[in-house]
Amino acid sequence: MDTLIAPATRLWVRLRLNEVGPLISLAGFGFFAWGFMELADDVREGDTHDLDSKLLLALRNPTNLADPLGPGWLEEAARDITGLGGYAILAIITWVTWAYLMMAGKRGAALLVLVSIIGGTLLSNGLKLGFERPRPDLVPHAAQVYTASFPSGHAMLSAVTYLTLGALLARVEKSRRARAFIMMLAVIITLLVGASRVYLGVHWPSDVLAGWSVGAAWASLCWFVALQLQRRGQVEKPGETSSPEPESS
Repeated sequence: MDTLIAPATRLWVRLRLNEVGPLISLAGFGFFAWGFMELADDVREGDTHDLDSKLLLALRNPTNLADPLGPGWLEEAARDITGLGGYAILAIITWVTWAYLMMAGKRGAALLVLVSIIGGTLLSNGLKLGFERPRPDLVPHAAQVYTASFPSGHAMLSAVTYLTLGALLARVEKSRRARAFIMMLAVIITLLVGASRVYLGVHWPSDVLAGWSVGAAWASLCWFVALQLQRRGQVEKPGETSSPEPESS
């Protein structure tokens, strides 16, 4: 027994799981990944169809299913919000963040941002190709769609991008209030983008929940990796910048 406990203890300490940050991030990854796998299994077996249908129809005018509930400006606002999870907007935000971190002398964090977002995008596309779930056909779509339904790409990529950027930016920010604001803003935007997809009728609610789950799992994993790399000095800690490169003689 001791031959198993000793290596496990060393690994636990080496990964800093005796500290709050790494422990919470790794636990978050496990929880959200488990939630996604459970939901994916239910969707594959058709267990979510009845609830998905009820929720989708509840957001429509029963006399005109092409009309989402609420005034016209709300539908237009939903289209604006859903754009925050589109490829173009997320690409702009990612590159602006990368440029900011580079100018701030945080080259390690800038590279981690690119790897995290690009990796999350590839994961999203791979999952869509793997499940190939058809889009909802109960109500007319109030926005253009081009890919499969499960998981919601907008919900997942907004979670991947905003939560990952929020976690990474919070790690290089010294102010506790600023860190809390960054993470709160990331969560709110992620939730609004996902909700807009259901309101516009282009996703089943379970698609969005799955997108949030796997996106949050990826962001948690990136947070865990960032903490490990910061300990090794490969990603800057709060208040740090990259060491200047030596000038060639």
